[in-house]
Amino acid sequence: MIELETRELEYFIAVADELHFGRAAVRLSIAQPALSKAIRRIETRLGVQLFIRSSRHVALTPAGKALQEHGRHALNAVSVAVREARRAGDVQAHLRLVLKPGGDAGLLSGILAEYARLPDARRVDILFSGPADRTDFLRDGRADVGLLYIPFDDLDGLAHETLHAEDRVVIVPSGHRLAGRTSVLMSDLQGETLPRGKGIPEGDGTGPEVADVTQMLQMIAVSRMIGVLPRSLVQAVPAGLVCLPVTDAPPSRLVLAWNEQDRRPVVASFVAAALNARRGGNSGLRG
Repeated sequence: MIELETRELEYFIAVADELHFGRAAVRLSIAQPALSKAIRRIETRLGVQLFIRSSRHVALTPAGKALQEHGRHALNAVSVAVREARRAGDVQAHLRLVLKPGGDAGLLSGILAEYARLPDARRVDILFSGPADRTDFLRDGRADVGLLYIPFDDLDGLAHETLHAEDRVVIVPSGHRLAGRTSVLMSDLQGETLPRGKGIPEGDGTGPEVADVTQMLQMIAVSRMIGVLPRSLVQAVPAGLVCLPVTDAPPSRLVLAWNEQDRRPVVASFVAAALNARRGGNSGLRG
């Protein structure tokens, strides 16, 4: 038996967030007396006190804090369920693909061309993410599929297929001690300054924080750090920088990912097209 309706939970969350019945009523566009009555009805039904009230102060009880935390998750789950039901029933909805700028290893045009050949192909909207939030796009439903890099992106809760595996390279200033080498080992990089930044490859170093590869290259150019990247992210190295293969670095993989709970045919069709493009038009790739 469901003891709270979604509307009642929304009322409670509004008061819990605002800790003020007047502001919560304005937020909900209802009269304050009606809101107060609804909260008392919820407390009676649950058999617990959710708020401590005084003439000047409203505070959550331990029971209220628990309901606030879990109730918010419940409302989010209901919103996702409604959105996914509508998307599943909308045969005209576009497919949304998220990636970071330049983060397709040159594969995107081939994948889109292969997908367009399918009789059930939909229009594909390309979404560009920040340096580290592609997985968020997939988990919260803003995107249907995404191009991600392993091991740099967290794939928890996501299904994926590998499209491309590639070596990693180190980028150093032209005057750096390693610049004259033809290749390096990971051990050669010990003691070097690496960037900091969520979602930035090797972004757990002690150097300046950077938001993306472009910022990283700028900082390398002024000798503030070096950077280790998948080769495809630095196909054209700016003047004044040197790109060297790191022969013993684990390879990075470009993967096509989607929410593991998303079993819609439109997603399956796009995944199949991407794999066909990899096999048919990119025989030199390792997957």
